[in-house]
Amino acid sequence: MIGRLRGVIVQQGLEGLVILEVGGVGYELYVPLGTVGRLPDGGESEVTLHVHTHVREDALILYAFDTVEDKAAFRALLTVNSIGPKLALSILSSLSAHELAQAIAVEDKNAFKGISGVGRKTVERILLDLKDKLLFAPANTGTPRAAVRKPSQPAATGVAAQVVNALVLMGYKRPDAERAVQGVTEHDEVERPVEVVLREALVALS
Repeated sequence: MIGRLRGVIVQQGLEGLVILEVGGVGYELYVPLGTVGRLPDGGESEVTLHVHTHVREDALILYAFDTVEDKAAFRALLTVNSIGPKLALSILSSLSAHELAQAIAVEDKNAFKGISGVGRKTVERILLDLKDKLLFAPANTGTPRAAVRKPSQPAATGVAAQVVNALVLMGYKRPDAERAVQGVTEHDEVERPVEVVLREALVALS
């Protein structure tokens, strides 16, 4: 099984599909939307991704994450009845591993609102099945993904810049991407996670 890959991103597509070239071989990897915004531009520099190998009778599918916490969260979600790789990836496109851990710890059902394919029963199973499983770092450890934005900080830095770059790599024109990101972040007093801003920007562009 493939557990980790290091190489350069040579292509990024829609729905979190990227191609990572390692030693002349291109691997198709599915990554959470938030991860897309944190990846370097195609061919710019090497990146290490933590990989979960999903084996089916007719295919071998690779899911990749830029942190070990996200990979552990993904695998934890797969232990929940009725949650497969696609739904687990969708959840982690909306919630980081730390946010997921926090939601489970405080039984916050509202954290899962708006995630496609996640209904009330699925949320209840997640909260119940993962409540006592310490498979990934708790929400109050590690480096926080959100930080207070200083008044002098320009709009196109930090999270905003990552989201703009992700949208450009998805095929959107940079001016359109910048307008969309500015529109969904201009009233933010605190920087929100990349995956949240990216999702709202995609809605604004649709």
